[in-house]
This record gives sequence, structure tokens and C-alpha cells, in this order.
Amino acid sequence: MEDIKKLSKSSINCVSVDVASLSLGELHGHRSRYLATVSVSVSGDRSRSSSLAINISVIIMSGTGKLPQKRKLPTLPENEKKLYDLIWSKETLGIWTADMKKETGLANNAVTKALKSLQSKGLIKDVVNIHNKAKKIYMAVEFEPSEEISGGTWYSEGSLDLEFITILREQCRRYVERLKVATAENVCQFINDSGIFKIVCDLPQIKEIMSAMVLDKEIEESISSGVGDFFNIQAGRKCYRSLKGRDGPKEGFFSSVPCGVCPRINECSPDGIISPNTCVYYQKWLGLDY
Repeated sequence: MEDIKKLSKSSINCVSVDVASLSLGELHGHRSRYLATVSVSVSGDRSRSSSLAINISVIIMSGTGKLPQKRKLPTLPENEKKLYDLIWSKETLGIWTADMKKETGLANNAVTKALKSLQSKGLIKDVVNIHNKAKKIYMAVEFEPSEEISGGTWYSEGSLDLEFITILREQCRRYVERLKVATAENVCQFINDSGIFKIVCDLPQIKEIMSAMVLDKEIEESISSGVGDFFNIQAGRKCYRSLKGRDGPKEGFFSSVPCGVCPRINECSPDGIISPNTCVYYQKWLGLDY
């Protein structure tokens, strides 16, 4: 929960992407959070150039869940070929040098020399294992480390990406303050439409951010009543309210009335089984519970 409180990298679906114009340095840069001009080919349409906010890990693998295809390799010396095939086979988990030696039978100096050569050719990369940063993991450049290795979406290069998280929290908070009341879906759409970030934030990420801000008492979680400040949010939906200018949850009419937080409000009607006439909480609120 501590990681959530501090609180990257979402995916986009595309049929095919031409990354020939991007250097390996660009593809495997510090953060993979930038705009890249790519050529997207959609069935039935001509290829068109488009500036997209992308996560490089998904450029190679797309949104299909299929493994990337092995690239056509230059002729490699025997040791390099053996090592590269092993590293590729480990996919998103990668492999560390001690295991390479065991599985290939190569001597320490042979492994070290082959790794340096494969890296210089842009075929493999080393990644940080958050559970043991001294244990260097290698994987093929077509893959991105699994959450088991990277620590999940809120980590960058083995460390919690505090800069990104801080800015994202601030933008979410400001948006809720401006609207007074907003759903997580509203906030997610705003963040992605604003162009503030060069990646696409997904809904689960935004919900984690909102939950963290609720715990920190920056905003409060509510259930829409469909009236007052909630007029444009369907009754019964979870939403978030700004606490700006308040020492705590506002004790005004719509926040203190039981309907405002009732999870069955969308089933409530004057002549229904669930109604204000039979609601014990409503009668207590009105002071009619003698």
C-alpha cells in the first residue's frame, strides 16, 4: 500500500508499427515515456504517419499478447549465438550471468565477452531486478521486464518513479478541484486527452492514484446522489469530491444526507421496496426516530 500511496506504462493497440527510423538508443532510453513518430498500418487503410503516445514495450509486442518474432540476426560467433538463443528463450524474465554459465557451459570470460558484443550490436540489454539490484539481468531488446522483475507500472529502472507519480497526482487533484466532483473515468480521460504525459494512463492506474489521495485526505470518495454537485453523474456511481477549502468532509445537505453515500440509491424510489418512507437512516437524519 505504501507504493500505491507514493505512486507507468500503459499500452496501445496497433496492427503494425514501423520502428526502422528509431535508433536503439531511442527505443531503449531512460524512461520510454516520450512521443515517437511511427507508421501505423490498419487493415484496409493506407499506411499513415501519426504521432502517438506509446510505450515501447508494446510497440514490439503490440496489444495482441503474442510474443515478438525473432529478428533476422547477423552472423554471430558460436558463443554469441548460443548465449543469445538462451537469453531470448527467457523472454520477459531475463536471465543472470551465473545461470548463463550453468546452462551454456561457457567459461566466465567467454560469457562476459559475448555479452559485451551482443549489447554493442543492440541485440540484448541489461535490466534492474528490484529484488536484488546487484543481480544484473539480461534479456533480448524486444522484451520488457515482467512486473516480477521491474516492480510494476510505478517503477522505472528499478526505482519508484516519484517524479511521474507526483505530477500525475497533482494533475488529478487539480481536475477534481475544478469539477468539484469527478469519476475515475472522467479523470482518466482528462489525463489522456490533455497531452500532459507522453504515455497513455490506464484506468487502474488512475484508480490507484485516486485511492492514494483519499488516504492522504486530498479528496474524498462519495457515491453520487444524481442531484446537486452530482447532477451530471449517474446516481449510485462512485466518484471523488474536492476537499479544497474544507477541513474535512463537508457537513452540508448533500454530503450529510444518507442518500449521498447509500450504495442502493439507484434502486430507491418513492413507491418502491427501497424508499425514503421505509429508510431508517433517512428518518434518523430527519430527526423522526423517537
